[in-house]
Amino acid sequence: MQERYRTVAREGVHEIEINKSRFICALAPAATEQLAQEFLRRVRAEHPTATHNCFAYVIGADGAVQKAGDDGEPGGTAGVPMLQMLLRRDVRYVAAVVTRYYGGVKLGAGGLIRAYGGVVGEALDVVGTVVRQRFRLATVTIDHQRAGKLENDLRATGRAVREVRYAEAVTIEVGLPEADVDAFRAWLADVTAGAAGLELGGEAYGDA
Repeated sequence: MQERYRTVAREGVHEIEINKSRFICALAPAATEQLAQEFLRRVRAEHPTATHNCFAYVIGADGAVQKAGDDGEPGGTAGVPMLQMLLRRDVRYVAAVVTRYYGGVKLGAGGLIRAYGGVVGEALDVVGTVVRQRFRLATVTIDHQRAGKLENDLRATGRAVREVRYAEAVTIEVGLPEADVDAFRAWLADVTAGAAGLELGGEAYGDA
């Protein structure tokens, strides 16, 4: 499993004009293929009169799912260069839709490839990217008396505190790099004098 991956920081749109044709690239993070397809449908609904709405998406930290579509452009001139740009820039869990409004001047196959790939690259620069790190989820249980200090200690040592829940006891969910689990267990026992419980859960990705 990948230790980290890069994705887009947020949804965003970037537009260029080439020979009177408008190319509008919409980017969005997409955790699943279904979300990528929903984003494509949403963009298509926003541009019902567009000449083309071409797409590409990469799902999975290892890029396991890769899809692209030309939406009526000559085969291989739109979706594929969009997908290649996403892969070249090493972004994952991302969907890109390029909406084209034809301006009356044909660009030729080479021109289309440069336009579709280029607007995706520019959009990635404009929107920005973030790196997500793989974490092991861990739930710490502690009494109310010690909870405030422990939470402060966790944050002070740079631990990724994801959630704090108050009930009969206080549970604090943290994200740990896999290599840090044993050291964290020892640190926790030390700072709480053995009063805290630790339960390891599954894995997730968070900000690196």
